[in-house]
Amino acid sequence: MNTKTTVISQEALDRQFSYCDKIAAYFQAAGYTPKAYVETYGCQQNEADSERIRGMLAQCGYSMCDGPEGADVVVMNTCAIRENANQRVFGNLGALTHTKRRHPAQKIFLCGCMAGQEVVSTRIKNSFHHVDGVFSTHHFWQFPEILYKVLTTGKRQFYIADEAGSIAEGLPVLRSNDLKAWVSIMYGCNNFCTYCIVPYVRGRERSRRPEDILAECRQLAAAGIKEITLLGQNVNSYGKDLDCGVDFADLLAQIAQIEGDFLIRFMTSHPRDASTKLFDTMAKYDKIAKQLHLPFQSGSSRVLKAMNRHYDRETYLEKVRYAKAVMPGLVLTSDVIVGFPGETAEEFEETITLIEQVRYDALFTFIFSPRPGTPAAKMEDPTPKEEKSRRFDRLCAVQNHISEQIHAGYAGHTFRCLVDGTDKDLLTARTEGGRLVRFAGDKALIGTYQNITITGHNTWSLTGERKG
Repeated sequence: MNTKTTVISQEALDRQFSYCDKIAAYFQAAGYTPKAYVETYGCQQNEADSERIRGMLAQCGYSMCDGPEGADVVVMNTCAIRENANQRVFGNLGALTHTKRRHPAQKIFLCGCMAGQEVVSTRIKNSFHHVDGVFSTHHFWQFPEILYKVLTTGKRQFYIADEAGSIAEGLPVLRSNDLKAWVSIMYGCNNFCTYCIVPYVRGRERSRRPEDILAECRQLAAAGIKEITLLGQNVNSYGKDLDCGVDFADLLAQIAQIEGDFLIRFMTSHPRDASTKLFDTMAKYDKIAKQLHLPFQSGSSRVLKAMNRHYDRETYLEKVRYAKAVMPGLVLTSDVIVGFPGETAEEFEETITLIEQVRYDALFTFIFSPRPGTPAAKMEDPTPKEEKSRRFDRLCAVQNHISEQIHAGYAGHTFRCLVDGTDKDLLTARTEGGRLVRFAGDKALIGTYQNITITGHNTWSLTGERKG
């Protein structure tokens, strides 16, 4: 793996923009506006990457459409975290043979984390001949060049070399939401959890310069964005690779001092690097949402060590205790893996007792999925699939009961919520803690903050009435 970070030069970026101009000029001369469709799988970082892919396509003269049928370009931006996601991508990719048959000029690309796996690119080369190009996350910034070569030569393009992890500033962005914005503050991961493929497909940690992040956030605030979510595989290790003396807590504080009426969220925190300084900073500034996603993965210290998580059960619980002490009412969510290789029934019970002790607002729960190329994929795994499913169902039942109890406690309380959309005949809004609220109201309220009194609940959401 190449671990050196490269900052893409302005000259190199200008070369990509020249490809955009050539593509746009070609279609303009033909009097034709081409259409593009970008499909995203996986995490918020992939969503942010897709916004840049759409931005580059827009600069190339493409308009966006809602599906692959009739699109001149289809880009599938993929996730490699779970096996079922991989199979879904391959299934949908295979189905594109039909859209391409109906529209022979259609160009199809696969990119993202799956594209960084040699086994995937080899399979695409050999079995998916209708796919015109494959490029890994390291080559996102070169998409205009890749597209231009496909259009002008008719030859398939594979940009999958193990190149240095890069940072490319100034790429165009076509955001899918005018209320909320993703801001990537760093890329890659140094943790090498034994079950995770991310460091192998996204490279090592590399942080953007704080001045570039602040400039982007100022621009978003000035444009009226109401929520800015900072992204990274491990946001609270931000700045360790820089020489500017700014860590993640410092960055949060600086963004919180930008003028404007907006909230700051962030994803995802690794418990190892979640510090008291971070929690104190969150508590200090009103603009930082009192919401924390802090994945614990297992309640067993032995399993955590086998996962290479760099903390134990008690260390995690101590961090949670401190965070809740300085931020009363903190909304806390987490990730948990059931059935990690070698997990015993007793160790699973440790996970259950941790959940009952912490009382999470919500959990993202997964049954262990082995990823080829990771250490955990080679570990002995004697637990039957049926037992893992039984444990998974029990864990979900325990958490759902806790979530419903917590939501019941919202009744009669009023919260300032951002109205962000509709669900059938109702409006949807989010509390500062990210809880979904449905209420009756006029669509003109979308994009505004409203005080909503909670009148009902279920396990996953709240209902309410607008106050005033």
